[in-house]
Amino acid sequence: MSKFLIVGLGNIGEEYAETRHNIGFKIIDELAKEAGLIFKSDRHVEIAELKYKGQHLILIKPTTFMNLSGKAVQYWLQAKKINPENLLVILDDLALPFGKIRIGPKGSDGGHNGLKNIQELINTTQYPRLRFGISNSFNEGSQVNYVLGKWNEEELKTLNDRVKLCCDAIKAFAFIGLPRCMNEFNVK
Repeated sequence: MSKFLIVGLGNIGEEYAETRHNIGFKIIDELAKEAGLIFKSDRHVEIAELKYKGQHLILIKPTTFMNLSGKAVQYWLQAKKINPENLLVILDDLALPFGKIRIGPKGSDGGHNGLKNIQELINTTQYPRLRFGISNSFNEGSQVNYVLGKWNEEELKTLNDRVKLCCDAIKAFAFIGLPRCMNEFNVK
C-alpha cells in the first residue's frame, strides 16, 4: 500500500469558506464527504485518512493560513514518511479559465504564495499539483478582492461538477499514477 499526502490549500475561517482562493479546501472536503470521513484537528492541519483501492490517502487542510502552508506540508511529509512525488497540492490558478484543471509533476509557484512557502520549506519544486482554474476576470488592482471573493452565479452552475471531477482526478493520481492521470484529466 502506497501513502499519498493530498493537500488542499485554503484559509481557515468562515469568511473564506466559499471563496475562490479556498478551492483546495472545497475539493478536499468533497473527497472526504464522498468517503464518509470527518476531519480532525492535528498539528498544523485538519486531517482525514482515506483508503482507496489499496492506496492510503492522507487528506490535509493546513490551518496555518495559505501563506504558511509549507509548515504543515513539511511536517506531515516527514511525520508520515512520504516522498514529494507522492504529494499532491490542490490550489487555485488565475492563469486557467474557470473550472479548467491542470495536473502536473512540478513547476514554479506562479506567484501563488501558498506554493512559494511549500517550495521554500520542502526545498523542491518537484512535486505534483492539481491547479483549478479560477480565471483572471478582475480589474487591474483588484486581484486580492477577486481571489478572496465568493463564486459568482455563473461559476456556481458548474462548480460542483468540476469539484467532483477533481476528486476523481485525485483518486486516479493515487491509483493509476501521475502520467495516466494527466492524460485522462488534463483534457477534461
